[in-house]
Amino acid sequence: MAPLKIIGAGYGRTGTDSLRVALDMLGYKTHHRKTFNDEGGRADMFIEAYEHPEEEADFDYMYEDFDAALDWPTCVLLEPLMLKYPDAKVILTVRDPNSWYRSMANTIFRKRERPKHLLDRPKSRVSRRVVLDGARDIPGMFEDEEAIKQKFIQHNEWVKTFVAPERLLVMELGEGWTRLCRFLDKPKPVVAYPHVNTTADVHAKMAKVDKELYQPLACTAVLSSAIAE
Repeated sequence: MAPLKIIGAGYGRTGTDSLRVALDMLGYKTHHRKTFNDEGGRADMFIEAYEHPEEEADFDYMYEDFDAALDWPTCVLLEPLMLKYPDAKVILTVRDPNSWYRSMANTIFRKRERPKHLLDRPKSRVSRRVVLDGARDIPGMFEDEEAIKQKFIQHNEWVKTFVAPERLLVMELGEGWTRLCRFLDKPKPVVAYPHVNTTADVHAKMAKVDKELYQPLACTAVLSSAIAE
């Protein structure tokens, strides 16, 4: 598909997954960080684009089959993406910094403590390189709550300054369809605005993945021990 018609400028845990579902309901096909779970997600190309902004990235290929993109790493590639797709509209999803930090601390930050074989999956590689290393200039990284919240605030203020007002929608967490549909010139759906990927949802998914991955490993360990005996 591409070129992108919508670029999400908001950090993760600001309702980006709910917005992904909403945009798909409005007829878009939306790239999100969870896309890297899929085969062909091209995670390494996004990491390369983030780490080497001086080199021209092949965004048409990276976002192939998508016409909207949200969450990390899209939100930290905003400047080159806006140059590449000058007609794209920008949506900045925001929430209270304290609430955002608590949500991050209870979800994405916790994933750093997971075993290496879980961290080597494509989505996790993007999280480590783009989400976590995005705070590498802050001593203590995500343990420094005030510094991370300030980084979040600064990013949002930069977006509001950088993007022309007529091209930007600043969307509060949980506000629903009305202004979004007006901004995109789309009819308002009769169904409720989606609400997905809550902290409880994330915890349930983590537990499910752990069970699926640990159980075979545990069985292998028991079998190996039995053979050794």
